[in-house]
Amino acid sequence: MKMETIAGRVKQASLELAAATSELKNKALENIAELLVAKKEEIIQANLEDLQRSEKENLAAPLLKRLKFDENKINEAVAGIKSLIGLEDPVGKTLLATELDEGLELYRVTCPIGVIGVIFESRPDALIQISTLCLKSGNAVLLKGGSEARNTNKILTEIILSASKAVGLPEFWAYLLETRDDVQEMLKLDSYIDLIIPRGSNEFVRYILDNSNIPVLGHADGICHCYVDDNADLEMARRIVVDAKTQYVAVCNAVETLLVHKKVAAEFLPPLKNALEEKNVEIYGCSQTQSIIEVEPAKEADWETEYLDYKLAIKIVDSLEAAIEHINTYGSGHTDSIITRDQKKAVYFMDHVDSGNVFWNCSTRFSDGFRYGFGAEVGISTNKIHARGPVGLEGLMIYKYKVIGNGHIVDDYATQRKTFTHKSMTKEFPLK
Repeated sequence: MKMETIAGRVKQASLELAAATSELKNKALENIAELLVAKKEEIIQANLEDLQRSEKENLAAPLLKRLKFDENKINEAVAGIKSLIGLEDPVGKTLLATELDEGLELYRVTCPIGVIGVIFESRPDALIQISTLCLKSGNAVLLKGGSEARNTNKILTEIILSASKAVGLPEFWAYLLETRDDVQEMLKLDSYIDLIIPRGSNEFVRYILDNSNIPVLGHADGICHCYVDDNADLEMARRIVVDAKTQYVAVCNAVETLLVHKKVAAEFLPPLKNALEEKNVEIYGCSQTQSIIEVEPAKEADWETEYLDYKLAIKIVDSLEAAIEHINTYGSGHTDSIITRDQKKAVYFMDHVDSGNVFWNCSTRFSDGFRYGFGAEVGISTNKIHARGPVGLEGLMIYKYKVIGNGHIVDDYATQRKTFTHKSMTKEFPLK
């Protein structure tokens, strides 16, 4: 089937899905969760085949870790779907209501974006998160996962489509693309596709931006920072940094650079080094760091590297302002955290760091749609338009203006027989 034909069918399905009731969408989600559990052995077998092939092809260790989709991952995916079911339907919410004149009312009402093309890395759980979020938000979706996960992605897509079709959703609301050529064709179809969400390297995202007229939402790198202030609880700081680095290294919200105030570096770094080495973390440090603990020298490139591995760069700074300057220079606008007892410093940090997620006294790993209560995420955006940070249900919505009148015509207002009242109203859009 030609790519344009596929996109046309997905576009048509998006119009049907946009009007689907909350009950129908939630029933489809329930079916998906149940079928994932029922088919778990088949899913695990398909994933094992992907893992074995990818190991032979020398896939990088961080990507292999992302690729693994075992029973625990299936259970996490099912828990995410159940959480999604419990969330309010984002479609049809009244954002604004204005009386233009007596009997003439304006409403701004949320609606789905339409057709979303998502290109993602080797994580099969991303396919489940993306497709179920799109379903709940009434968006149709074109999915393209990495070839290393092709068997896992195929069976997951079959399960999702079978479960949703059984309750009456349109067959083509989701479609799995299989080749790189499909992606090239997809990027040309701006008359069918409303938004592209790429999840991959900086170079890959830049390629998407340069080769498509379709709006793009997403982020390239996850160069996240923790800053340990001179007024930090150092035991708290140690626990946070170890968690932010090692709880799960192959993700975009893991910390890659640690900044430490010079006044606490000598006390803080030796026990931190011990804790990190217990987790097999390789440490790279600036010259001041090297004077306190024995580590590999950090190069300029380390400050702008997303390791996605058991590696951490450490830099000692003279002040809060110096830490912020470093973050805004080398960071990717993803997630950055300050550890301090001083509330004023925390406020200053959160106001001046130019990132989508800024934290005080907690791990960068909390930067996640599921942990935010968004019902998982289709990705994390470092954009400054439409959606920023973890993109969940609300980030997949746009709105339309709806006006209700009773024979009103513009000529009455142009000739001043009538005048606008423009009164703000608190009522919901009345037509359901």
